[in-house]
Amino acid sequence: MPPIFRFFVCLLAVCCHGVVIAAEDAVVLDIERIYASPDLAGPAPRAVKISPDSTRVSFLRGKESDRQQLDLWEYNLEDNEVRLLVDSQGLIAGPEDVSEEELARRERLRIVGQRGIVSYQFSPDGSALLFPLSSDLFLYEIATRKTRRLTATQAGETDPKFSPDGRYISFVRDRDLYLVDVATGVERRLTRDGGGVVSNGMAEFIAQEEMKRFTGYWWAPDSERIAFTRVDESGVEIAKRFEVYAEEFKVYEQRYPRTGTANAVVRLGVIEVDDGDTRWMNIGDNDDVYLARVNWFPDSKYLAVQRQSRDQKTLELLKVEAAGGAATVLFTERSDYWINLHNDLAFLDSAPQFIWSSERSGFKHLYLYGNDGTLVRPLTEGDWEVVHGARNESAILHVDEKAGLVYVSGTLDSPIERNLYAIALDGSAPPRRLSTEPGWHRAAFADSGKFYVDTFQNATTPPQVAVHRADGSRIGYVEHNALDESHPFFRYLDQRPATRFGTLAAADGQSLYYRIKTPPDFDENGRYPVVVYVYGGPGGQTVTNTWNAGFLDVLASNGFVVFTIDNRGTGYRGVEFDAPLYRRLGHVEVADQLTGIEYLRSLPYVDADRIGVFGWSYGGYMALMCMFQAPEAFAAGVSGAPVTDWTLYDTHYTERFLGTPRGNPDGYKSSSVFPYVENLAGPLLVIHGMADDNVLFTNSTKLFKSLQDGGRDFDMMTYPGSKHGLMRITSTGKHASAQILRFFRQHLQQ
Repeated sequence: MPPIFRFFVCLLAVCCHGVVIAAEDAVVLDIERIYASPDLAGPAPRAVKISPDSTRVSFLRGKESDRQQLDLWEYNLEDNEVRLLVDSQGLIAGPEDVSEEELARRERLRIVGQRGIVSYQFSPDGSALLFPLSSDLFLYEIATRKTRRLTATQAGETDPKFSPDGRYISFVRDRDLYLVDVATGVERRLTRDGGGVVSNGMAEFIAQEEMKRFTGYWWAPDSERIAFTRVDESGVEIAKRFEVYAEEFKVYEQRYPRTGTANAVVRLGVIEVDDGDTRWMNIGDNDDVYLARVNWFPDSKYLAVQRQSRDQKTLELLKVEAAGGAATVLFTERSDYWINLHNDLAFLDSAPQFIWSSERSGFKHLYLYGNDGTLVRPLTEGDWEVVHGARNESAILHVDEKAGLVYVSGTLDSPIERNLYAIALDGSAPPRRLSTEPGWHRAAFADSGKFYVDTFQNATTPPQVAVHRADGSRIGYVEHNALDESHPFFRYLDQRPATRFGTLAAADGQSLYYRIKTPPDFDENGRYPVVVYVYGGPGGQTVTNTWNAGFLDVLASNGFVVFTIDNRGTGYRGVEFDAPLYRRLGHVEVADQLTGIEYLRSLPYVDADRIGVFGWSYGGYMALMCMFQAPEAFAAGVSGAPVTDWTLYDTHYTERFLGTPRGNPDGYKSSSVFPYVENLAGPLLVIHGMADDNVLFTNSTKLFKSLQDGGRDFDMMTYPGSKHGLMRITSTGKHASAQILRFFRQHLQQ
């Protein structure tokens, strides 16, 4: 374990880059600027992909005039030129028309503020790019540099995909699955009973929000059939959601599977592309399970289906015969706590084997299996984890069977970083690190495996995108994104808060990583107020060696020390690190936050009487628990979109950690904020979007009532029509940020 109070020092970017800025040109970062354009992170590409023919790197980039309006670009590997392919504002007249299904999908994907081309994919031969825009589908042909509109319908199309042979494009419209012939443009409807509480080919709310499965259908490799889900939500409880807008009032009846109540019933079918014949897979008689993941075996004859139990303590990998629907359990993963889902499944071409990840050793590692479920060998081991920098993507980046190598992303060198490694497929050698710069790496490999594109960042380096050979050596930059005079952040460098990292020891001896930001012109002999920024929830790592030029820097630029510590349970550190949260939330997390407070009090420049706390979502819940359980430690708190009573939250997330309300009533009671409300002593601001479909607004209204009944003063700011991601929307984000800054100025600086 790292020693207590050990620091990993990250110097100011101005020092790292050797830049000198005239005093009169230096500017302090403010709220208006972090939401303005161009993006302070610079022209950093998003959604970086390599074409199947390995001739180009495609990506999305925001406009200089509107960073949230995304266009489609490429870096051509043959001529080393970067060029705009599709201007998202040149294809449609007027504002975008985005369907309710697509808006909900973007909310789940956490891209709700983005516009224009927000996703895309290559055709299998690399000759075209498919993308949705304004609820219709478009196809960009690389050879002609022309864009063809594929659909022009009132109903929107979502989740488009190419068939593996490139003949068809599939999509979901009005809760049914459709095909369009790429050559002729002729459409065909595959399923016909979608509508209302029934959907075909769509991932249900729980699958998207909690299981991070954003699709409900999967093409067979031979393009002859499609596996799809049929979801029936008729048994799911209805929650009435009141969306109060400035000019109107709407009531939505949302199917919301509250913990302890019924989930949607999900069936898995296989439909023939030619004649529409459908067969239903036999994945068990118990409907009260989760269809977590679906993949095809390379031969297109079998499906690999991950079935998770309702209590989430078991995860079975099934081999399902597509022709008849019969299923065989290949193996079962078991946990005394819960099973974390993953996307780490890769089939080999040269042998009937696949690679799979498991936490059975106490850490998430890779294992080689035969297609019959027989374990061949572990591929990685030790007190670290294989995990992708994007969390929900596969940690298996590429398998080079000829070279006998597996390329992975993981935490071997530091849990606050993501580095790239080459792993021997035969287990004969330890992992070999490819990435050289310390920080956060996200790689996309070419199908050939000869090169990859790495998006890299750290606390002093905004995202850079470079092409590397498979041995890690750099070929060149797609976007260097240097912090020179042309960079949007350049004028803020001289007044940028300093950032450093370190570790503290939890009560059980485990290391807790923290990050501390100090104001510009910091004086060690001064006395500063502190804002503790917290998330603290399971899998919610926030202390990472990544670029940040957002609201936390604004707080620091306004004279606050900003402190964050990842308490036990925040993930990517092994089962032992997460397990203390099991069946009782909001206690171990608070104890670890108080370890951070104890450290802050030891710093000579911290005013221990002026420490506040702020968080959103689970962090909003944590802010309340800190204020209510430790009123002597926190002078003021801001809680954004908090869960206040876990019986109001959804099944998959809540039951994973607490079980059901009937099975663990004491755990639900002690994990709620309400037994501790009477301890509130300091000023409190609660912020919530009134149309929140994730953490329902009812959580806050119940809190308001309790505080009022107890005669306690508090502030609140509610946003008509806004959902959970309101901080990502420019108008509401700016306003909410201003309220938080004003609140902390009032109560910690005056």
